Amino acid sequence: MGTIESLAYFHPELALAAAILAVIFVDLALTGRAGQRASEWPGNLALAGAGAALVLTRGLRPLDVRGAWLFNGMIVLDAFSVFFKVLLGLALLAVVWMSLSSREIRAQPNEGEYYALLLSSGLGMFLMASAGTLLMAYLSLEFVSLTSYVLTGFLRHNRRSGEAALKYLIYGGVASGAMIYGMSWVFGLTGAMDYAGIARGVAALDPASRGALFLALVLVLAGFGYKIASVPFHMWAPDVYTGAPIPVTAFLAVASKAAGFALLLRFFHFGVGHEGPAPAVAQVSQTNMKRLLAYSSIAHAGYALLGFVVFADRGVEALLFYLVAYYLMNLGAFWVVMLIANATGREDLDGYRGLAWRGGAAPALALGVFLFSLAGLPPLAGFVGKFNVFAAGVQAKLYALVVIGLLNSVISLYYYARVVKTMFLDDPAADDPALRFGASELGAVGALSLATVALGVSFNWLLRWVEVAGRVFTG
Repeated sequence: MGTIESLAYFHPELALAAAILAVIFVDLALTGRAGQRASEWPGNLALAGAGAALVLTRGLRPLDVRGAWLFNGMIVLDAFSVFFKVLLGLALLAVVWMSLSSREIRAQPNEGEYYALLLSSGLGMFLMASAGTLLMAYLSLEFVSLTSYVLTGFLRHNRRSGEAALKYLIYGGVASGAMIYGMSWVFGLTGAMDYAGIARGVAALDPASRGALFLALVLVLAGFGYKIASVPFHMWAPDVYTGAPIPVTAFLAVASKAAGFALLLRFFHFGVGHEGPAPAVAQVSQTNMKRLLAYSSIAHAGYALLGFVVFADRGVEALLFYLVAYYLMNLGAFWVVMLIANATGREDLDGYRGLAWRGGAAPALALGVFLFSLAGLPPLAGFVGKFNVFAAGVQAKLYALVVIGLLNSVISLYYYARVVKTMFLDDPAADDPALRFGASELGAVGALSLATVALGVSFNWLLRWVEVAGRVFTG
């Protein structure tokens, strides 16, 4: 389709663009003077914009329609892109809502800029999910990366936040340079920038060029691996996740990872790669909750990549299912961490000592659900997600990778159970304050924990959806 015709199928992105402009102008009008308290309007507008984009995404088209090219082949609209846009829209909506109650974000003088950047990053992720060419893939990924650097350093007078942003920028610049260099090789070897043309060019390559193609794909994989924080491109994640504001950490761990997998799957469709148990081993010694969840995020990228290496639709479907389960349990865990940080100002494990007996029984129970789901215990969503991924690996006879994944899960159970033990079995210290949480604070956490349990019990509807969403449109 041409540009004008394509606009009819570009409503979610247009809604986000309109919301970004509205947030900027309202912030200028209501928070223009130095020292003036930030208005709540930018955050409310951002929430409305994210909600509108999600609703418009669900109304784009039925998932059983084959697909189409938009904007002269730059964007692809298919079941795969709609699936990821719904997942990214849910993540964006949840993180904006989360930010509205975060003490790190609220009443900051540049709060309006934060929401404009957050929506801009969400817009870039929507484009990553539907990129139809190497050019669009690179531009959208770089747009997301640049906004993510600024969001990470949002706490300008916090040394840890500034250090995290600088490390993120350096690592991201190196990965971006490697990726664009690899993409230029792919274009030179195949003479095409669209994925279908690249596939045809690869099939027609002479044997002498296969070595150059392999090197190019390794460089591209380095860029994508950095975005999803997979081993060995994960070294930035612990420090960045620790230094960023908690809502930004949740956004990077859930939405950024999902968008990276969307690019990875569409570019390679089916590829090769594996993870080891190193993230789980590294996580055992962590006492900062954000850092612990950062290593958890790295390990879960490994589980998802097990679905990626399966040369069959079953692997893609397992990966898509796993990303939905990961969204629920990881976002919920970060939400509880934010609530505790708001109430106590602490992110370390000692701040959770006796939490269940200090007025925090509800968030402690919810965090237990999320952590045991991350560990893969039944009857929770994480168990079903891991079962599908491991089953796909067994079906493809990747027994070694499945064993590594199972060992990784066993190791992870220790550090997840340690947090639960601290919350429920350790006695609070004399100076640990009593906590109180309102219904408005616990509403989202309760909904996510119930959804985590419900998806572990009733999941056939999602299996049907990912079966349709796994069919990538190639023209």
